[in-house]
Amino acid sequence: MALDLPDFPWDQLVPFKQRAAAYEGGIVDLSVGSPVDPTPEVVRTALAQATDAHAYPQVAGTPALREAIVAWYARRQGVTLTPDQVLPTIGSKEFIAGLALWLGIGPGDTVVFPEAAYPTYELGAALVRAEALASDDPAAWPDTTKLVWLNSPGNPDGRVLAVEQLRAAVERARALGAVIVGDECYAELGWEPPYDAAPTPSILDPRVVGDTTDGVLSVYSLSKQSNLAGYRAAFVAGDAAVLADVLAVRKHTGMMPPLPVQDAMIVALADDTHVQQQKARYRARRNMLRRALEGAGFRIDHSTAGLYLWATRDEPALDTVGWLADRGILVAPGTFYGPAGAEHVRVALTATDDRIAAAAQRLASARRLAAS
Repeated sequence: MALDLPDFPWDQLVPFKQRAAAYEGGIVDLSVGSPVDPTPEVVRTALAQATDAHAYPQVAGTPALREAIVAWYARRQGVTLTPDQVLPTIGSKEFIAGLALWLGIGPGDTVVFPEAAYPTYELGAALVRAEALASDDPAAWPDTTKLVWLNSPGNPDGRVLAVEQLRAAVERARALGAVIVGDECYAELGWEPPYDAAPTPSILDPRVVGDTTDGVLSVYSLSKQSNLAGYRAAFVAGDAAVLADVLAVRKHTGMMPPLPVQDAMIVALADDTHVQQQKARYRARRNMLRRALEGAGFRIDHSTAGLYLWATRDEPALDTVGWLADRGILVAPGTFYGPAGAEHVRVALTATDDRIAAAAQRLASARRLAAS
């Protein structure tokens, strides 16, 4: 029997993309979060120097990579780990989609994820025929819960969970005997105090988990902070026992991060300069887009951190998508991320400076026409 998988939502954008492409000056595609800026030279050099990769790489990652991940958590998140508490992955999406399977979750079990959420959490539940529940309220998580996904900063809405919220979620998951995972790949991209000067809180923060990481994992990706989306460079950290079980499965299935990518990750994790430079680019684009959207009558909700503006005109999301497409701008409707996004659109910051400027100019023209 075929699996009952969720629809791949971006297929629904095809007609809107065609409308936007017909606009004079071409489309400004703000519908996806794929980086457009160059991979940092220091990382590219490390990759090039590691191309003699004739032997199979280690699924667990090289000792040097594991130490680099441990050092990154200590430096950027104030989290103390040991090498057996970290594991590289081939991007973060494959881990999110596969974890329920690797944990032995199945029919009769429940996988919980945020009310406004990237579709991969629900996909992971569908792959094992578990119940999928979108809920932000730990008190509403049922006794059948076996896996909980948090996403902070959130995609699509840029919401950040405070330490107190993370702690309440962890305490509830532990009471249920569930594994809880924080998907944190936008942690370095905070825009509003106090997250503009330091990473957003990790689920592994000692203020959240206490003196043990039992039942708790953090997932992180270098795709956003380092423009490594094409490298598929990510990692997971936390409960060593859970990671040992996951590692055993990954060894059997041959899920080995390529050795040149592992070497590139070591360099990327040790260099904060390129991360801050990239953040500055995104900050300038965000400021320009936010002013333009608000000037054109949009309201921006949440969007405290991350690569998106969660925008609304208090109308059905697809109506807003159509309005923007008629002005050559393509965005993602909030309905892609669950019923909570029924009247929002997700506007990505991942376009070049000139395309962001073009979008801002088009929104300003729309404001002037509306005022005349």
